Amino acid sequence: MPRDDDRLLADTGLSFGSGVIGICDVCGRRQAVIVLQKERFKLCVIDFLNKAWLQTTAKPGAPLPLYRSERVWYPTDATPEGKAPAVLLTPTKQVRHPALLVTPDIYGLTTSVLDAAIRFAREGFEVLLPDIGKTSSVGPRDHLTLRVEARFRGGVRVDAPRTTHLLHLFRDALDHLRGREMIDPEKSGVFGLSYGGTLATILAGGDRRVAALAVAYPTPLRPAEYLRVLTAPVAFVDAGADPVSRASRAQFESARVRDGLAITFFDRPGARHHFLARDLRSYDLAAAEAAWNDLTGFFRQRLMPPPPRPPPVPLRTAVPVPPAAAPAPSA
Repeated sequence: MPRDDDRLLADTGLSFGSGVIGICDVCGRRQAVIVLQKERFKLCVIDFLNKAWLQTTAKPGAPLPLYRSERVWYPTDATPEGKAPAVLLTPTKQVRHPALLVTPDIYGLTTSVLDAAIRFAREGFEVLLPDIGKTSSVGPRDHLTLRVEARFRGGVRVDAPRTTHLLHLFRDALDHLRGREMIDPEKSGVFGLSYGGTLATILAGGDRRVAALAVAYPTPLRPAEYLRVLTAPVAFVDAGADPVSRASRAQFESARVRDGLAITFFDRPGARHHFLARDLRSYDLAAAEAAWNDLTGFFRQRLMPPPPRPPPVPLRTAVPVPPAAAPAPSA
C-alpha cells in the first residue's frame, strides 16, 4: 500500500467532512483523519475525541496523554433499552477527579461540545457527554419543540414534556458519573452551550449537589423565576452580538439583583451565537480562546480549590527573667 502520511498536509483541496489516512500524533499508528471547515485534526481511536493538532510537537511513542476516551452506556429508564450511550473522558492521573457533565443540545456532539470536553479533561476533570444524537428516545420532536419554544414563545419551558425527557437523560447521566470509582461526588459541575446551556441551567436548578454551573450563550427559559432555585455559583459567557444571549443574560441579571444569585459574567462584546464552534462561520478564535480560559478557570476555582494553608507557626517570645535578689547584708 502506498504511504500517504503527508497527504493531509499536502492536499489543500480537501473538503469539509472528507477523510484520509494518516499517522496519529498520539499513538503513532495509521488512523482515520477527518477534515473540518476551520481546522484539520488527526484522529485517534474514537471520532476525534483523542485528537491532536497537526502542529503538535509530540512524537510517536510519547508518554500517555492527559486523558483517555471511551464509549460507555449508562443506565436510564428514559429509553426503551434501559440504557443510553455516552462518551467518557477520564484523566490518566490516578487521583480522585471532580466530575463535569456536558449537556449537548439538540444537535448532538458538535465540535464545540467536544472541544469543551477535551479542554476540561486536560485540566483534570472526568467528563461525560451523553450522546443525544444516538439515543433512541430522542429525535426530531425534541429538536422542533426546543426551537419553537425558544423562538416563538419567549423561552424554553421548564416543564415541557420533551424538556423533561431530556433532563431525565441528563440527570441519570450525572448520577452515573458521580458513582464512578475515581470521582469525588461532592465536586460535580454542569456545562452547556446554547440550548444545552438552558438544559444545564434547569438541571442544576433541580439538583442541589451541583457545585458549579457554567453556560455559554444559552437560550432564555420560562418562567424566568425558575432561576431563583439555583444554589450553585454560575458562570455566564455572553456573546454580545447575539440577541438570544443578551435576552438570556437579562434573565440572569434580574435573578442576581432580585434573588442574590451568585453569578460571574464573562463578556465577549463582538461575538456571535456559536462563536465557540470551530466549524461554523461565527467562530471567533480570539474570543473563543479567552472564553475557554475563563470557563476552565471558573471550574478549577469551584471544583479544584487549593488546599488550605497550614496555620502559621506561633512565634516564641522570650520569657522575661526576674532580676536576681540583692544579697542580704552581712552582720
